[in-house]
Amino acid sequence: MITATSTNRPNILIIMTDQHRADAMGCAGHPAIQTPHLDRLAARGVRFEHAFTVAPLCMPARASFLSGLYPHNHQMWTNRATPGNELPASDETFFQLLQRAGYYTGHVGKGHYYSWNLVGHLKEREDYTRALGFDYVHETTGPHFAKTIRSYMTDHWEQLGIYEAFKAGYGQGGGSGPGGRRRPWDATANPLSVEEHLDSYIGRIGKEFVEQYDGEQPFALFVGFGGPHEPWDAPGAYATMYDPAHMPDPIPAADPGPWVPEQAALRMRAGRVEGMTAAHARQVRANYYGKITLIDHWIGEILGAVEWRGWGGDTLVIYTSDHGEMAGDHGRLHKVVFYESSVRVPLIVSWPGRTAAGATAYGLAENIDVFPTVLASAGAVPSERALGRSLWPALRDPGARVRDDVLSEVRAGHGPQTTTWMLRTERYKYALDGDSEGYLLHNLQENPQEQVNLIGHPEYRTLEAELREHLLRRVIRCQPVR
Repeated sequence: MITATSTNRPNILIIMTDQHRADAMGCAGHPAIQTPHLDRLAARGVRFEHAFTVAPLCMPARASFLSGLYPHNHQMWTNRATPGNELPASDETFFQLLQRAGYYTGHVGKGHYYSWNLVGHLKEREDYTRALGFDYVHETTGPHFAKTIRSYMTDHWEQLGIYEAFKAGYGQGGGSGPGGRRRPWDATANPLSVEEHLDSYIGRIGKEFVEQYDGEQPFALFVGFGGPHEPWDAPGAYATMYDPAHMPDPIPAADPGPWVPEQAALRMRAGRVEGMTAAHARQVRANYYGKITLIDHWIGEILGAVEWRGWGGDTLVIYTSDHGEMAGDHGRLHKVVFYESSVRVPLIVSWPGRTAAGATAYGLAENIDVFPTVLASAGAVPSERALGRSLWPALRDPGARVRDDVLSEVRAGHGPQTTTWMLRTERYKYALDGDSEGYLLHNLQENPQEQVNLIGHPEYRTLEAELREHLLRRVIRCQPVR
């Protein structure tokens, strides 16, 4: 077998979870969560403390990750189930470029580059997924869609005779609201065992790919876990391994100061979960952390298979997520906002002997920076179109700065007027709405928990104008070569 050692090219393993906030790892200093395998990966590589998604929403973030473009470039803004809301198969992806460089590429688990609920079985779109740059495809949905959209995973459940029980029992059971109504913080009943949970299935298939791969080409494998995205359905012992009473309290929701314009004040209050208390948020966190620890177990299994094959020193491993999770911070759940909990993501890069080990990089990074980093690692021809920047300067010297700022953008509703844009520097965060009105300004050095919105404050008007111009110029500069 021709391995990465003999060709001087590594195998490449990219693991992406869904909705994993950056601070929810032991290696990030979290006081409660258990992530021993991610911690071990960080000890062998570089963890980026300030890595950000360019879109805090699933499908736009994933399209950007794969294409190296921002949503305003690829125009995939939402998760809506409409024809054409997908990354065009003709668009360049870094997996296509890896194929041209001689890699065998694989996709296991969640991709979400197109609208699942327009198909009956994900195999109907397998040619599309292959066209994005994957030789091997074993795609799954998330848990809610698994009740109605078939995949290799539901075929497996059907063979085991548990699919009907899953459809009948998943998400059932009384909620904590009046008359048993479910509340957003309620746990979701999951009739599946730990071994057959969606994330266990994905982890097992990823592990089997590594164990069984016998090609002569180096491989580039993407493993996409469906968790820890809600629903709060941690299985078995993972549902109870964390005591809600011992979970960290959420960042409280703050009232706008009297200087904050009305439209910005409305944005600060909009999206808060009515009736959710700190105790409810701790309940969410306990289940959420259980899902992360389950995924961490399977990350350990996949990395163990890499070591078992003798490829530990010859494999570039990247761990990240598409976006974060509010988990009760600022009175909110989920994402689609520019608070750090939503927009900051975990990013760990390890290649023993090539990257620094046990280091933390504090400079800014975007998730589209993985694109050129992977190509440089593989010795592939760089893209003339993608807009990310290689992380290699920081991988060699974690004190190096790759970016002066990051850009993120999201469309929360229908039409361009619902688009919002964020610029974040090392000190400040500023955001514009679809009417080009600023609605958010944080001094992150003085206000790291984002409790004081300075937008409209008379002492910050000059800074606000400077950041507004900076943001608009940044968007204008971010246009790909066609």
